[in-house]
Amino acid sequence: MLLVRHRPLLQALLLAANKPAVTLGLTSVRHSSSSTATIASADKRPIKSLRESIFASLKLQPYPRYKPIADRPVLSAQQIHERWDDLLGKGEKDESSLIVVQGRIRSKREASKKLVFYDIEQEGGRHIIQAVVSQKRCSEQPASDISFTDSNRILLAGDLVRITGFIGKTGLGETSVFASRNPELLAPCLHTIPTRSGLLDTQKRFRNRHLDLLVNPHARNALETRAHVLRYLRKFLDLQGFTEVETPVLSASVGGAAARPFATSSVALGLETPLFLRIAPELYLKQLVVGGIDRVYELGKQFRNEGIDADHNPEFTTCEFYQAYATLDDLIKTTEDILRGMCYEVTGSTTVKVIADDGKSIVDIDFDAPFRRIHVTDTLYEQIPELPLDLDSAEALPALLDIISKRGIAAPRPHTVPRLLDRLISHIIEPQCQQPTFLIGHPAIMSPLSKETGDLRRTAARLELFVNCKELVNAYEELNDPNEQRRKFAAQARERNDQGDDEVPAPDAAFCDALEFGLPPTGGWGMGVDRVVALLAGMRHLRETVSFALLKPSK
Repeated sequence: MLLVRHRPLLQALLLAANKPAVTLGLTSVRHSSSSTATIASADKRPIKSLRESIFASLKLQPYPRYKPIADRPVLSAQQIHERWDDLLGKGEKDESSLIVVQGRIRSKREASKKLVFYDIEQEGGRHIIQAVVSQKRCSEQPASDISFTDSNRILLAGDLVRITGFIGKTGLGETSVFASRNPELLAPCLHTIPTRSGLLDTQKRFRNRHLDLLVNPHARNALETRAHVLRYLRKFLDLQGFTEVETPVLSASVGGAAARPFATSSVALGLETPLFLRIAPELYLKQLVVGGIDRVYELGKQFRNEGIDADHNPEFTTCEFYQAYATLDDLIKTTEDILRGMCYEVTGSTTVKVIADDGKSIVDIDFDAPFRRIHVTDTLYEQIPELPLDLDSAEALPALLDIISKRGIAAPRPHTVPRLLDRLISHIIEPQCQQPTFLIGHPAIMSPLSKETGDLRRTAARLELFVNCKELVNAYEELNDPNEQRRKFAAQARERNDQGDDEVPAPDAAFCDALEFGLPPTGGWGMGVDRVVALLAGMRHLRETVSFALLKPSK
């Protein structure tokens, strides 16, 4: 590794700072503080104070106002390489190509007192262009009052700079920008940027997300995949005639799912008036269908006051749509079309490689083949012959507890029939869902917002899509009978009040009143966006899919 031979002005700085390397991403930084501290706060070396002293002594503004240079187009490294790589030969220069290039210094090499080479990176290191800065050329048009020597002495790896010059190739054939003015400092980097190997600890990475994105390409890839997924969902639904809307995130009522909400209050409405962050937009969206918007969707944040693990986060993004006159078969076809098209658009293939649950083996997930289907209720009765026939009866709960106990499965609390059935499904059926699999025919008692299919076993007109053994989509033929909805809300209220299940939402009388004006037969569909992004980006934890993950407070 080459280190810059700095002049006395910076030699003292580097010595006092334990000689940080001048190549971005090639220096390990050791900090004595715990990994929960930010890297900037843990850095006790005097780099920052020494550099600020140098800027002051030179009367240099290190954070100047950005002013474009007239008649000089700003080109990216990618544009320069695409245009000139095949145009020029070794040693040739196109002095008519007067351009500006800007970015972060990745490395700096001093060939002599009068010649300095910089590697300038853009797009987080995705594109790099070399800048050749010589005293002979720069002294003709200095960009500031600072001398050539000082202009280059103050620059270190990590600094953001602007180089003005023309395009050429070095004697070794590397396409470069040959500076015609002194380099301009746009913003200094006051700490050493760690190497990738120095930024592996999860807490350190996510408390320094800006550095994580600079040194870990997979972190940036996950965010770009997320943006691609969101664009695709909007494009698909817009082309199908759906209207995108926004519904309240903060509301006096909560519903549409079973989850513990985040609660707060309002100064304007009175501190005694409870307000909640939404756990789902479902009830509002169905009221919009009652209002005549036959195809409606929302992409937005939901908030559930629950634990954090690889597949759950208290703040997450969903896409929900509601389509009047759609059946379960319509929802199945739409789900297959969305996942197949999304996978191809994001990855260029309808097959994606994922890490299996064992954390070791790689599995090819195929979205091109017809998705498998498993009938939940039929499978449960096949696997558990002693399962009660009437799951709404008083005998169902103790019978389910006995079944779960004999199978050595932990019974979730509080004990309710829907919770116990869900636990059995997660142990018996979900492990079979490596490839895209629809679960259909759930027991009706598990789906209070869904229509029933009308069969003897009372199953819901519902589907769940599982991929890599994780739920990605949940969809129903929506219940639109206001009296039946009130009855199901009342049954949920008993679970909440008598059995202590505080994740069950309180009945929403206003929603039932809205149904009395007529909700057409409607298909409702919801996708967990974060899980889809994790799947397509090859990530195993949801925190990788968001810009800034929620972390426990640092000690």
